[in-house]
Amino acid sequence: MSFWGILIGVVAIASIIGLGVLRASQNMKLERMRSELEAKGVEKEEIDRRVESARYDIPEQTVPSLIGIAVISFMFGVFNQIFFYAEPGYVYHVRTITGDEKVVDDVGYNTYLFGRYNAWKRAMTVQSVSGQAERLNAEDESDNASVSLPPLNIMYLDQVDANAEATVRFSIPTDPESFLKLAHEYRSPENLLRTALIPAFKETLQATASLMTAENYYSGGRTEFNSEFENQMASGIYVVRREEVLEKSNKRQYSTANAAKGQDQEEYGDEAKVIFVVNKVMDENGQPKRKVQKFVNYGISVVDARVTNMKPNSKFVERMQLKQKASADRAIAREQRIQEEEQRLLAIAKGEREVAERQAQAKVEQIQKTTEAQTEKQLAITQAEKFKAQAEIEKETAQINLDKAIIEAKTKRTLADAEAYQKREILRADNALAQKLEAEIEIQKLWAEAFAKRQVPTNVFGGGQGGAPVGSDAETKAFMQMLTLDAAKRLSYQREVAAGK
Repeated sequence: MSFWGILIGVVAIASIIGLGVLRASQNMKLERMRSELEAKGVEKEEIDRRVESARYDIPEQTVPSLIGIAVISFMFGVFNQIFFYAEPGYVYHVRTITGDEKVVDDVGYNTYLFGRYNAWKRAMTVQSVSGQAERLNAEDESDNASVSLPPLNIMYLDQVDANAEATVRFSIPTDPESFLKLAHEYRSPENLLRTALIPAFKETLQATASLMTAENYYSGGRTEFNSEFENQMASGIYVVRREEVLEKSNKRQYSTANAAKGQDQEEYGDEAKVIFVVNKVMDENGQPKRKVQKFVNYGISVVDARVTNMKPNSKFVERMQLKQKASADRAIAREQRIQEEEQRLLAIAKGEREVAERQAQAKVEQIQKTTEAQTEKQLAITQAEKFKAQAEIEKETAQINLDKAIIEAKTKRTLADAEAYQKREILRADNALAQKLEAEIEIQKLWAEAFAKRQVPTNVFGGGQGGAPVGSDAETKAFMQMLTLDAAKRLSYQREVAAGK
């Protein structure tokens, strides 16, 4: 843009100069024409007319316009050589035409006065991902990472190689002293990435892989690997010493089973194997020695470090699959053995439970029978005691009733004697006249009622005195007198009251 601005300004100035030259040439030509016409004796009016007709006018605004265009073009062209716009997320190393240096980390327009500047990302990312070729884009805003690498091939402690995918994000310093020191040392972000950050990334990833075996990594050491990788990227690589260790196994190895020997099988092998161990070298204070990362000396810090994927070689994968299958088979066999043992114990427990249930049932029946016998015994004793008590009560009741009957009999006898005596004395006094009178009155009442209720025919036909009875009043009266006489005979009482003695 600045080139085109300056070019347009130069063209505008050249146009102004060309117009001045053209105007001077025209004036010289017109003056020559005037001189020639005057020499020929042409009148002045005619000379002026011919000179004016030969003149061609240049607009008055042409030169000021060209001057304005030149000034604006030069200003536009020079502006980009004086000012630049600072983008967010970048730190700028500015060198002016006078030799001054400064650090710009704020957003907006800043001056560099026909000097130079280059942009450094505040945070640079180095990552290795599958499907990517090596590519370095330190100042390209369209890329997510500063460096994209293919997966790195690393070697574990047990000589198993794998393709690792990882990402590390670095933060560069923004204070002027540290940043200028960094800029003077590496001169550009590309040099920093190529000579410091990428080698540190590769070396640390390989050093972390040397701390453990592939089996340990895939047997639960993934988190430890990531933690060690981030720790070594930030604080330095451990200084280690590789040693061979003879490891003895507590598990006894046996030859082919011999059924005749039972559990006394023959052992074989020395029960030991050689393994390689990496030990960290300690300093005087008991802290691990480290190889310090060089970029730390320039104020660069590690913001984040992650191992995103690890793909081992195919032979290790096949071995792990066979190991997993063998482990699964052992687990299945162990579970089956445990199941058989559980079934055996279950059968034993079931038999013991049945025996215990039978014993308990027999004991319950025995207790029940004993309880029932004791209950029957107690009931019999209670019943006997009850009968005994009842007999005693009945005996006492009978004795009381006997005493009561004797007393009542004596009382009745006494009362009967008294009443008989009283009646006897009364009868003796009036010859039982009152009783006789009551009996006679009662008899008379009966006869009167019978006489009143007798059936008397409406018409009575009868003969004389010697004829058959017909139920007349005279006959009834005679009959009643006869009955009264008979009753009196049966009562055999005298109506006279005996004189008192």
